[in-house]
Amino acid sequence: MKGVLISLACLGLILLLLTAGCTSSNQSGVQEKKVSSDNTSSGTKLVYRVGIDPVYPPFTMMSEKGEPTGFDVESLKWIAHDQGFEPEFQGIAWDGIIPALNANKIDMVYAGMTITDERKEKVDFSKPYWTVNQTVVTKVGSPITMDQVKSGKATIGTQRGCTAAIWVEDNLVNKSLMSADNLKQYDNTPLAVEDLIAGRTDAVIYDSTVINDIIEGKPVQKIGSIETNEQFGIAVRKSDTELLKKLNTGLDHLMASPDWKALVQKYKME
Repeated sequence: MKGVLISLACLGLILLLLTAGCTSSNQSGVQEKKVSSDNTSSGTKLVYRVGIDPVYPPFTMMSEKGEPTGFDVESLKWIAHDQGFEPEFQGIAWDGIIPALNANKIDMVYAGMTITDERKEKVDFSKPYWTVNQTVVTKVGSPITMDQVKSGKATIGTQRGCTAAIWVEDNLVNKSLMSADNLKQYDNTPLAVEDLIAGRTDAVIYDSTVINDIIEGKPVQKIGSIETNEQFGIAVRKSDTELLKKLNTGLDHLMASPDWKALVQKYKME
């Protein structure tokens, strides 16, 4: 019996040695896996874990097959091919996505993230790749006006942690124009729109490019916009300077190619 156990132990050691080195990670949490690659002679390629908001059309969303898709997803796949790395997409709750990045659970956030001074204290951003404003919607037939929204006389719904929520807090709640209880925050904007339709809020505020897909076919109307001129960028850890350089170079190449315009048209961005 002892001989059998020793043989089994030896076999286990051999298997361990054979499998060691297939996957490794560096101090920043970036993985290196054995993948098919035309860009490296060794056949290895860096694998970067990409945090996305899975309910943020047309930038990031899930297909009917449960696969990540959207403008940002396709853009990053193009950049990854151009720069010689492999992306792995992970859906993460928006209010926890920067903590996940800084905890090395992901390596970047590419999901329509607005570049703000507050966020720049925690992460670094690529060059801007898109600009949006905030659109205000109400239920069809609602008497709520833009003046009421901007003066804090409406109950407002939006996604937790997004720039619309920040705008309401900075311009209405913190200026005592609106009670904090009248800002209803949700895990995602489709939930906010559902509550709007059900009559539990007066208005929903969200990114202009994104709100179109969310309200399509629903009894919801646009009543105006708030000009914020927010610029989207890709977020990385402050220590990942080489990754940031790759992303900026890849963005330059993509935006200079005809594929950029094709993606804009495909996802009806303008």
